[in-house]
Amino acid sequence: MTLISTLSSELDQMAAAGTLKRELALKGPQGAVVDVEGIGEVIMLTSNNYLGLADHPAIVEAAEKAERDYGYGLASVRFICGTQTIHHQLEEKIAEFFGTEDTILYGSCWNANEGLFQTVTTEEDAIISDELNHASIIDGVRLAKARKERYKNRDLGDLRRALEATKDARNKLVMTDGVFSMEGSLAPLPELIDIAREYGAFFVVDESHGTGVLGKTGRGTAEHLGVFGKIDAYTSTLGKALGGSHGGFTTGPKVLVDYLRQKSRPYLFSNTLPPAVVMGSIAAIDLVQNDTSFIERLHDNTRYFREQLTTKGVKVREGIHPIVPILIGDTAKAIAMSKELLRRGVYVSGFGFPVVPQGQARLRCQISAAHTREHLDRAISAIVDVASE
Repeated sequence: MTLISTLSSELDQMAAAGTLKRELALKGPQGAVVDVEGIGEVIMLTSNNYLGLADHPAIVEAAEKAERDYGYGLASVRFICGTQTIHHQLEEKIAEFFGTEDTILYGSCWNANEGLFQTVTTEEDAIISDELNHASIIDGVRLAKARKERYKNRDLGDLRRALEATKDARNKLVMTDGVFSMEGSLAPLPELIDIAREYGAFFVVDESHGTGVLGKTGRGTAEHLGVFGKIDAYTSTLGKALGGSHGGFTTGPKVLVDYLRQKSRPYLFSNTLPPAVVMGSIAAIDLVQNDTSFIERLHDNTRYFREQLTTKGVKVREGIHPIVPILIGDTAKAIAMSKELLRRGVYVSGFGFPVVPQGQARLRCQISAAHTREHLDRAISAIVDVASE
């Protein structure tokens, strides 16, 4: 039992330090206001439900119809007998949305990132990755046998250094988040594209926090920054703005997608996305394409929330994204503030090391199109009071 004793001791240390994470159970659907078991109704300010679609009637109805028409699950992987016509429909819809040639679905964007690098690179190749990329990208890169270089966050000069260091590689792949999930900051895509082109590198963007969120039509960071159509490939998720359920994808050149279908291990050895998720995701994309008011409300809410907190003296990281980090510094303090806010009816998460670097603990607020002005005002008031205390 030595292993269990070691783990138990570390858990006790986390509890004593005030950094032990505990899960809270919701008694109903995700939304602007949620019912937390043992606490009651609180304003949800820590969800990736950016467009407020997680409980949208059209998506729920599409998911219910999918189970009636296509069953509960496929009991198989895609290449054996786990592909239905609706899987192809969703892949085509995603490719159309991103302006790419083809799409391959995964169980999550984590799987998409995990299945990309080790599949398309060898020892002869090089992967160059931003140091603040998501953990799924970090783990995916580690699985690859290619040479690996990290460049400093959004640092164009350091990207050049990394590309120079790998200029003799057969193929070079540059990978960045479009939106950095703990910062709410955007990658400088126009400049990154130019440098990648200069060195002949294939350029991939993880748009998990940009899809459905940024740009006038929700097509992400590239649309917002004016370079839509210039990204070589994307990975992204169906589990955030697009209904908040499950699933991820890689979308890009048809040759890339065809190759991933043949050799990407998370795709080849994981059960197919269930019909309810597929049809719900199709409905979510339809909503975004047919009604930009969801995106407009999200952008309006984000501007208001950021401006009000700044005006009232709360230190937030600058930006335009609905991820709004409130910088605290100390992990235990951030978690304590999160608990106090929950007691006051605002559900917002505190993050510290190792999720963020030591000394950079924060509260990460996330705005939704489903929030009303009253929700935001109540949350702002509580944050200002707790911060001052």
